[in-house]
Parts: sequence; structure tokens; C-alpha cells
Amino acid sequence: MASIALKAFVGLRQSSSEKPNFTTQVKPIIAHRKLRVNASKYSPKVAGRNLRVAIIGGGPAGGAAAETLAKGGIETFLIERKLDNCKPCGGAIPLCMVGEFDLPLDIIDRRVTKMKMISPSNVAVDIGGTLKPHEYIGMVRREVLDDYLRTRAKENGANIINGLFLKMDLPKEKNTPYLLHYTGYDEKTGGVGVKKTLEVDAVIGADGANSRVAKSINAGDYDYAIAFQERIRIPDDKMAYYENLAEMYVGDDVSPDFYGWVFPKCDHVAVGTGTVTHKGDIKKFQLATRKRANDKILGGKIIRVEAHPIPEHPRPRRLSGRVALVGDAAGYVTKCSGEGIYFAAKSGRMCAEAIIEGSENGKRMVDEGDLRKYLEKWDKTYWPTYKVLDVLQKVFYRSNPAREAFVEMCADEYVQKMTFDSYLYKTVAPGNPLQDLKLAVNTIGSLVRANALRREMEKLNVRSKYKQVKQ
Repeated sequence: MASIALKAFVGLRQSSSEKPNFTTQVKPIIAHRKLRVNASKYSPKVAGRNLRVAIIGGGPAGGAAAETLAKGGIETFLIERKLDNCKPCGGAIPLCMVGEFDLPLDIIDRRVTKMKMISPSNVAVDIGGTLKPHEYIGMVRREVLDDYLRTRAKENGANIINGLFLKMDLPKEKNTPYLLHYTGYDEKTGGVGVKKTLEVDAVIGADGANSRVAKSINAGDYDYAIAFQERIRIPDDKMAYYENLAEMYVGDDVSPDFYGWVFPKCDHVAVGTGTVTHKGDIKKFQLATRKRANDKILGGKIIRVEAHPIPEHPRPRRLSGRVALVGDAAGYVTKCSGEGIYFAAKSGRMCAEAIIEGSENGKRMVDEGDLRKYLEKWDKTYWPTYKVLDVLQKVFYRSNPAREAFVEMCADEYVQKMTFDSYLYKTVAPGNPLQDLKLAVNTIGSLVRANALRREMEKLNVRSKYKQVKQ
């Protein structure tokens, strides 16, 4: 089963070097184009029907977009091939997502209120003491969450198509339709499928990191990480340990530029890791993650092995004409934490809302100006979050001593409060100036101690090599 982890990921760009380059500047995702078009005033009315929109991809981004469009009077089509898909994903969702997307509690496997951050030297810091009684991190299985969102979209009028999107023909004239080509599957055709076409007025690409929609509009490539995860069913007494606890491991052994995790699910734990810079070593990193957690998952049985690409930054282009990208297809995964579920669902909804507003609930045609409003709103709202996490990754994930400093810093109550407030409610939490100053001093102190430790380790290594040469 593990052989699936190293299959080719089409449409993504390999990193140019096996070593992480921490001086490279990530380009801001803020849109600079100033042109705006108000479709409600200038676009023609759609004659004899409502606006038609296709969503390619049925994950959180696609499901959220489909439900929003259907509720807003848009004739909605969602095309997804793997309706029982179990995407390899840690499955952590913030508290705000439960409320914003009205998620029922029975689709949440675990409510995590405690976390352990474990350093390269296995120093464990307990996190979660600042959480309020009602606060938690939700743990979900993607096959459960995705199915729920698609089902709710269908109940609100969206057409769910079990199909494999192949390509689309771009319109040759203004306001003419996009022609989508896909292979449709049903009980009659079985696994063979039937080639079909569909004409729509606009397209939302929610088809993940390997997005064919992105390829259709020449959206460009991006660097990506490989996430490798094993679902492991462990004995009941060990599962009790993870009842409301998640673990994160950092260190060169588990990943040179990411982290390893053990996240609890309904009857098993998800154990995984990821990397951008050393994709060929992903199995080695996964083995190290299992080894670090060995005493707590001993006796477990691997029930599923999963691997998937995770984008490292937004695509160069996220919009062209009446086609927009959302979720992983657009590159909305945060640095440092690798979080993408909430941002996928939120971007799908925001894109759909822009289409509804621009089309006056499906009565008028939309154009690029309408969809661009979604990008402008997205960048204004979430760019600070992405930037902060990008900086944190560059500072603290660069070496084991820096990771030791990071874990040491996580023991600070103020750091925990700021981190959880920002994560649970998806904002960069405002800080207390005095506490921020104290934090800056403590951070510098931690980094100084980490560098001193690194130098001492280097001296020991040099002495050890010198002795070996003399012998």
C-alpha cells in the first residue's frame, strides 16, 4: 500500500533544491489590478433560465460553493469522481468553522482540548490550558465531512454529478458558454463511464492541488509538499490516551521543513508527516514519526495508507475570465501548520457569494470583475494570517536548535492564548503591548540558547571525528 505515496503529482513544480531556502521572499497574494466592473449594471440578463455554474471538485471548497450557489438562485452543477474519497488529511478544523458552516457535532470524531508539542530532543510541552470550557479543535474524517457538505448542497438544489472532469473549451465570444468535457458514471455504466459535455456560464475550480481547471486557464505551477499519513487502529487502552489529545512532533528526523502528527479519530489515530524539500525521503520521515510515538501506538494495526500533495503558496493566477480557483486548487494552505480545510470551505463560499451578488441571484451574466471581488476580499481578510505563519516557519523550522526554541516558547501561556485565539477564530489576534515585548525578549533568548546549543553540538561532532581520525 505504501507504494501509492510516491506516485507522480501532475501539474506541480518540484523544488529547485533539496535544501530549504529560507531567504526566498514569498510574493504577496494581494491582487493589484484596480479595474472593477459592476455586472449588475452592465451585464446582460440571462434569458429564459438562471445563471449556470459548474464546480469541479467535491471537497470542502466544492461542497461549500455548491450549497451557497444553489441557495442563491444559481443553477448549480458539482462534478466529483470520488464520492467516497478519503483524502489524506490530519482533519483538524477550527471552532469557528463549526459555527460558520453549521456543522452537526455528530460528524466531529473528537474534540481536542489538549495538545503536546514534542521537540527534537523529546521535550514535551502541554498546550491547551488557556482554552475556555466551550473551546476545542475538531477532528474529522474527510470522507465524512465532504459527504455531508455535498449532501447538504444537493438538498438545497445543487446537481451532484459522479464524473471525472477532463477539460473545457473556452468561449470564443463574450458571454458565450464554457463547454465542459467529463466522463460520467452511474450504476448502468459502472466503471467504464460515458463521455459527456455540459455548457455553463462560469466555472469554479475546486479540484485540488492537481487541478485540471487550473491547467485549463494556465494558472501556473507551485511548489508543494507531500503529506503521507497512516490510519492506525490501536488498542482501547492506548486510544483512551488520545481521547481529547493530539500530538505534534518536530525535528529533522520527522521532517526537515514540516512536522509529524498523531491526531485522534473515531476509532483510530492518524499518524503522518510532510515535506517540501525532501520528497524522496517521505517514507523515512514517516517511519521516524511512528518511532517517536511508538510507546503510545504500540500494538496498532495500519488500516489505511494515504499520500497527497499540499500546495505551499497560492498559484500565480487564480482567476481568468469567468473561471476562479478555490481551496487547494488556488493554493490556500497555510505555512507552518499546513491547514487547509477551513480555508477551502471559506474560499468556496466567498467565491459563490461574489457570483450571486454579481448576477443578482442568477438573473444576469457575470464576468471577471465580479469574480475578482472574491479575490480582493480573500486577500484583504487572510493575507496577514498567511504572512505570520510564513515567517514563523522560516524562523523556527530551519534547524533542530530553532525547533527546540520554538517548543520552549510554546510553554508560555501568552503564546498559547495568542496561538489558539488566532487558530480557533481565524484572525491574527491583537496582542498586549507589554506581553508582546516580553515575548520578543523571550523569543530572542530562546534562539540565543538554541544557537549556543548548536555550536556546542558542532564542537562535539568535530572532536568526535578528530578522535576517530587519530584512532
